[in-house]
Amino acid sequence: MTDFEQQLRSWWAKLTAWLRGGPDSDGARKAKAAIQDFRDSETGRKAEAALRDLRQGEVGRRAEAMVRDLREGETGRKAREAMQDLRDSDTGRKAREALQDLRDSEAGRKAMATLRDLRGSAANRDKS
Repeated sequence: MTDFEQQLRSWWAKLTAWLRGGPDSDGARKAKAAIQDFRDSETGRKAEAALRDLRQGEVGRRAEAMVRDLREGETGRKAREAMQDLRDSDTGRKAREALQDLRDSEAGRKAMATLRDLRGSAANRDKS
């Protein structure tokens, strides 16, 4: 491994550790405390009870059965086949090529940079 690769790996490891925030970081402790406070509150207990009732109740069982039927039934099979046909078709290939051309173009790079800037400014606003 070259010196550059080693530096890059080290930098990447530090960056991901920073983004995750160590398990003992101040932010992690505050988040855990806030979640625990919510769970211990009356509102949290009511929300947990409502979710439990929904999962274990008749409505929850019906919803699960409907989703299972949709996935395993004729409609689900037809939808999967249609998606596969679209992916394999000439139109699907052309769409993928057009997206790749857009990503590789100057306009695509500018659009991605703008999105990154917007995400960054939104994150900064949330922190304020």
